[in-house]
Amino acid sequence: MSKRGSFYLIFLIASSVLACREGVDPSTLPKYEGPVNSALDIHIFYSDSAVLRSEIIASKQLEFANGNLEFPEGISVQFFDVYGQLETTMRADRGFFLRDQNLYKGEGNVQVKNFSKDQKLQTEELFWNQSERKIYTDKFVTIQEKQTLFNGTGMEADDSFATYRLQKVRDSRTLLPGEGL
Repeated sequence: MSKRGSFYLIFLIASSVLACREGVDPSTLPKYEGPVNSALDIHIFYSDSAVLRSEIIASKQLEFANGNLEFPEGISVQFFDVYGQLETTMRADRGFFLRDQNLYKGEGNVQVKNFSKDQKLQTEELFWNQSERKIYTDKFVTIQEKQTLFNGTGMEADDSFATYRLQKVRDSRTLLPGEGL
């Protein structure tokens, strides 16, 4: 056998030996729980009887295998009245959609504004139940209604924030000129 042939034979045997390894049992590997899909600059529209009712806007959306969604760079939701006019906005630093509960959740600096009633809300966590058309929290909340500020813990409202109920009112006061949310 020539030198060249010997070299190829040794190389082939060495490659075969080095390439062999034990099989890995897939059940012992950690299960991947990260996002399975991502999207940028999303707009989700919801309508009822051909009338726009809400729009969700986010710069980034992550989708997980269980159907949950995460909006790590913030979420904005716009609510429209029966005539299709913008009535209320809601925004949060981070957002989530919990598929098994059919709930949207906002975290961080969460703000809600109802333009027709001149009402504003600020809290650190807020849930939106789309099927029941209501928003709620059990966290501390500040609500500005025209020139009055209400503070309390826990709140429930319709999703347009036109009517609401504070569960544990802590205090209320009249705003001074230049104050507000």
